Amino acid sequence: MEFQKVVETRRSVRAFNPLEKVSGQQMREILEAAILAPSWKNSQTARYYCVVSSDLLEKVRNECLPEFNANSCQGASVLVVTAFVMNRSGFERDGQAVNELGNGWGIYDLALQNENMVLKAKDLGIDSLIMGIRDEAKLRELLEVPKDQKIVSVIAFGYGMVEPEMPPRKKDTEIARFF
Repeated sequence: MEFQKVVETRRSVRAFNPLEKVSGQQMREILEAAILAPSWKNSQTARYYCVVSSDLLEKVRNECLPEFNANSCQGASVLVVTAFVMNRSGFERDGQAVNELGNGWGIYDLALQNENMVLKAKDLGIDSLIMGIRDEAKLRELLEVPKDQKIVSVIAFGYGMVEPEMPPRKKDTEIARFF
């Protein structure tokens, strides 16, 4: 699919078809797209916990997500818990933050990779939903996420049963100033 078309058609989908599954090969392609995103000094601190077994999918949905997110991702065939290694991106080797953002650079880098993932998924005909409201402690325990990693989001991947319309977008004159 042409890049502009991918950007224009990617939407947050909240109704997935449980009969259509994302393949392991497709998930590898999606993760490869994430790996290609830039990161602070090429630190590559993003980490992904890909939940594909149906039993664990249900457990994550029901125990780690609030009801509205659990309902929104029902039928998705993969849930990816996204995290980053703290105190590396945006930090000097001696552990000092380079500027006031500190671990904000880790989140920034992870967001770049996550964007690549959802766009690659759309390019493959796969829909997605990024969810930020989740129970970090339960996810950490269930998926054995190390303490030096910060869990940021859960992304559902699957085949949508609806095609949401694009919500209104601001104009460039509302968000940018040129000097």
